[in-house]
Amino acid sequence: MNLNVYRLDGSLLAVDCGIGFGGSEAPEAEIQVPDPAWLSERRDRLVGLVITHAHEDHLGAVASLWPLLRCPIYASPFASAVLRRKLGEAGLLHDADIHTIPLGGRFNLAPFDLQFMRVAHSVPEAQALAIRTRHGVVLHTGDWKLDPDPLIGPPTDEAAFQALGEEGVLAMVCDSTNALVDGHSGSEADVRRALTDLVGGLTGRVAVACFATNVARVESVCLAAKAAGRRVALFGRSLRNVDAAAREVGLLKDIPPFLDEEEAGFLPDDELLILCTGSQGEPRAALSRIAADTHPQISLGEGDTVIFSSRMIPGNERAILNVEEQLTRAGCRVITPDAEHPIHVSGHPAREELRRLYQLVRPKHAVPVHGEWRHLQEHAALAKDMGATPHIIEDGDMLRLAPGKVEVAESVQSGRLAVDGTRLLPMDGAVLDARRRMLTNGVVVGSLAVDESGRVRGTPKVSAPGLFEPGDEESEQVAGELARLINDLPAPLRREDDALREAARTALRKAIGRRVRKRPLVELHLLRV
Repeated sequence: MNLNVYRLDGSLLAVDCGIGFGGSEAPEAEIQVPDPAWLSERRDRLVGLVITHAHEDHLGAVASLWPLLRCPIYASPFASAVLRRKLGEAGLLHDADIHTIPLGGRFNLAPFDLQFMRVAHSVPEAQALAIRTRHGVVLHTGDWKLDPDPLIGPPTDEAAFQALGEEGVLAMVCDSTNALVDGHSGSEADVRRALTDLVGGLTGRVAVACFATNVARVESVCLAAKAAGRRVALFGRSLRNVDAAAREVGLLKDIPPFLDEEEAGFLPDDELLILCTGSQGEPRAALSRIAADTHPQISLGEGDTVIFSSRMIPGNERAILNVEEQLTRAGCRVITPDAEHPIHVSGHPAREELRRLYQLVRPKHAVPVHGEWRHLQEHAALAKDMGATPHIIEDGDMLRLAPGKVEVAESVQSGRLAVDGTRLLPMDGAVLDARRRMLTNGVVVGSLAVDESGRVRGTPKVSAPGLFEPGDEESEQVAGELARLINDLPAPLRREDDALREAARTALRKAIGRRVRKRPLVELHLLRV
């Protein structure tokens, strides 16, 4: 998730607004967004939201959070096209004010003088942002790399960064994702050659999973398929949305229309290539459903090949390996990136690329962002070696860049919200706390009827999914114990509904705890007759 804020003379500028995924650490919240409370309380001072590129971790939260911010949005043509589709699905397209800025364009959101700077990345039209102020220039790099042949779009504009360095840069807020990786990140052109060679030697059905927004990779897969005499079918909503956005801005113009999912099954196996979502093992993505043999349109099995043209994002290992295992059990050959099959390169700068950017920009101060703490520390050490003074900050820290000493001046409210349908729920709130308890300890629901004096009528019902099997005798034993405990309560307490309900809930919790040694979420329904 990325939500950055710059403040100058009381005015606020937001840069990027992305999502994160719960994964195994927070299975109760599949999609998370930054908590914008501090910013939304000051939205009357928010001059705009600038999007650096069209990756989900940089724009995926706009549709969820824009109603709380209600500010103009500024983005490149491709990012604007992606945003319009997302806002349209959320019913906000006619409310949000999207300004499309040409690549490398300069625009003014007083008191900020802003300029997009072209960078290569694993998505079209990624832009760094130069922020000119009366105190100096801040360079916000976004995600970037130095790729001599990125295939779609020109390389990173090193001349523009050198010119900015000559102008003088107060601080550079820079990508740290690959700060631990020596050398260079590699080129998309190398991946295109590797995919063409690989696909050309395969028989049976071929499926390729990659990140939907990597349009250069999508184009490479299509050209590899064409060279092998195969037609390409798209599987996955995000791929279809990106395809539409790319063609809207003039990308993929030499790629013929993709086959629909319904058409794919009628092609001979050796003439079909499936391009699908699900490279990270997402349970609802196309590849996961194909692996589980639950997809309504297509199946893979003996003699087929699945290519993962992507990296394994930390936290997704178990989900990805599970999909690979299912495919292998079905008889598929699974190919992942390695030395023999260089079918993926990172979109982020390795150490030599970081050094090159510092040589061009020569910032006085460096603020490493993106990645884990070890990545930030390694980037900070590199920045220091390159002559910049590094500053590592955490979520919520407000770093004063000028005037005066550069230091953390204060901390503001930050955190995460879970996207739950159309709702935004606090991660530490009661709803998600209940889900966490249910995941680890189960849930127990008790129902009982009592008369006016509070005596139990009939037999209580106890349901404990996740603890007892349906019809388990222990449920009946717990119900009988609950009735006895209620009838033994003092008569005045039994006549008060709230007091009786709380006492019954406590009794039920104790009865369950004695049997399963857990502390489940307990709900009790009381009916007085």
